Amino acid sequence: MTGPNPSRGDLSRGTGTSLWRQIAERLERDIVTGNRQPGERLPTEMRMAEEFGVNRHTIRRAVAALAEQGLVRIEQGRGTFVQESVIDYRVKKRTRFSENMLGHRREPSGTLLGIREEAAEEAVAKALEIRKGTTVVVVERVGEADGRPISVSSHYFPKARFPGLSDVLIEANGSITAAMERLGAGDYTRKVTRVTARTARAADARLLQQSPTKPILLTEGINVDSTGRPVEYSVARWASERVQMVFEPGA
Repeated sequence: MTGPNPSRGDLSRGTGTSLWRQIAERLERDIVTGNRQPGERLPTEMRMAEEFGVNRHTIRRAVAALAEQGLVRIEQGRGTFVQESVIDYRVKKRTRFSENMLGHRREPSGTLLGIREEAAEEAVAKALEIRKGTTVVVVERVGEADGRPISVSSHYFPKARFPGLSDVLIEANGSITAAMERLGAGDYTRKVTRVTARTARAADARLLQQSPTKPILLTEGINVDSTGRPVEYSVARWASERVQMVFEPGA
């Protein structure tokens, strides 16, 4: 939905209220009333400057004020968008990305960035309870909600435990849940989840389509089979403006 076009007559000049604040209030009203929908892209600075009859610096200041309020997000090279509501990502005994998104009436999807094999470093080996240097399969993917990236994740699996995992993942279009079911570990459960806040790496910021100055949530998770044996170690970087972690013990 496209909001109403503002005009020069909408601004009151010489009243003591700055023009940028009047513009910010008009745009805020459009967002709050639903005239501009979550995810909608705002007109360019040049277009709004022409419509309001002001210079681009005035528009930039108004938009910056809305960004500080969390009403819009500014993406370098892409534009300014009305902020979507934050997703409550529920961490429970069985944590599945697709189920989480569907629970919020969001369409889950993902992009498989790559699959490789490497020798397990100390942190990975400790999490998977294997020897350092043991071969693991690493899956890199982007998780999306309604086509919008919300996470970039790295998943580590012991190769000896899941022979043929790479081929199965490709057949399953990168779906880890589907691949694990085919390999007999479908009922894996979450043993540990750790969450910290970090500065985004440039590559992650680009994949998440967010400013590199914005922080991310970093989660580390260990999934185990019915015997308590680790089957997966994951490290995910989440867009902190779009996701918050909700822990549900025992769920």
